[in-house]
Amino acid sequence: MMNTLLLEATPPLITNDAVVFGLLMLSLGFVFWTSNSGSSFWKTFYKFIPALLMCYLIPSLLNSFGVISKDYSNLYSMAKNYLLPASLVLMTLSVDMKGIVRLGSKSIIMFLTATVGIVIGGPIAIMLVSMVSPETVGGAGPTEVWRGLATLAGSWIGGGANQAAMLEIYGYDQDLYSGMVAVDIIVANIWMAFILLGVGKSDKIDKWLNADASAIERLKNKVEDYQASIAKIPTLPDMMKIGGVAFGAVGLSHFVADMVGDFASNSAALKGSVLSSGFFWVVVVSTTVGLVLSFTKARSLEGAGASKIGGLFIYILVATIGMKMDITKTLENPGLLAIGLIWMAVHVALLLIVAKLIRAPFFFLAVGSKANVGGAASAPIVASAFHPSLAPVGVLLAVMGYALGTYGAIICAQLMQLVSH
Repeated sequence: MMNTLLLEATPPLITNDAVVFGLLMLSLGFVFWTSNSGSSFWKTFYKFIPALLMCYLIPSLLNSFGVISKDYSNLYSMAKNYLLPASLVLMTLSVDMKGIVRLGSKSIIMFLTATVGIVIGGPIAIMLVSMVSPETVGGAGPTEVWRGLATLAGSWIGGGANQAAMLEIYGYDQDLYSGMVAVDIIVANIWMAFILLGVGKSDKIDKWLNADASAIERLKNKVEDYQASIAKIPTLPDMMKIGGVAFGAVGLSHFVADMVGDFASNSAALKGSVLSSGFFWVVVVSTTVGLVLSFTKARSLEGAGASKIGGLFIYILVATIGMKMDITKTLENPGLLAIGLIWMAVHVALLLIVAKLIRAPFFFLAVGSKANVGGAASAPIVASAFHPSLAPVGVLLAVMGYALGTYGAIICAQLMQLVSH
């Protein structure tokens, strides 16, 4: 059923989701075909524009030029609610927990640094912008800008569930909320583009950071050896087992999410918190199921390509996220956009300083950041951009981001309220 937003939006050229999905899949197929074609032109092209970035960019261009529109499509909801939890199960199925533990404390330190960067970045951005344009950070009652920026803090520390919780807690004017969402998407994806560019130069960045990435290499090699030892030509029964495990877990995660979410929503103490968000529980339960299965015989499904199917689901999610980006709206809210860019710059600067001090590899910086800023939808994508076997690291850190998101966002919101006044 179309909501008010859909009715008010200008209809795109294509509104049939079956056709839109076909276009998105053609876009993904084109990127993977050209990036693996061996052509000297495409090798040069993808040297400067990462393939993963193109998976975001092509759908965003189709959206920006009115060919398709997120406002007339339910594909993102489908990918987020069904394919994302399925991919979390399949990507954690073969996780090497001992190997992840042996990565050491640097991954946790960088993750927490990323959280602190968001918490202090908001009030710093407000103070700096208020010196030049006080009206940009003004407002009264429900229109106070800091209330809207609190939703940004929730999104950038945990994800969509935490963002919705902040909107509920601080009561920002929902008529103005779309401006905050635009800043969220634009700034987060600008940073994502820089991260993806950095993945291809991670060796040089690690050298500048004086970082030792040997533990990451050992984990990659161990997972690759395990995958090679159980690899086989998948049969139809193998595919059905993988589908059964993945979507059985998706069904279980939604079942638990409905029960726990309803209970939390009816609890005076928990209402409005991230614990009342169904999506939070979907992510937690699906990840937990994958981790539990990694200690059983189900782990052998990796030999039939479980994580590869999970990767396919993730890339479909990537395309639907790209469809939400409209590059023509970048300058619609220059004041808010300036706050967002300064905020993210503080986050990045703190990450670089701490990474340099503790000699953390760029992998920890990138995944720790996206576990906050992008959550479960982005962290495993960035981790797998380094190597598919590293996706579970992103998944586990993203779950931590969800857990800390509400608390960190509340602290950030109170600091922003303080400096705004």
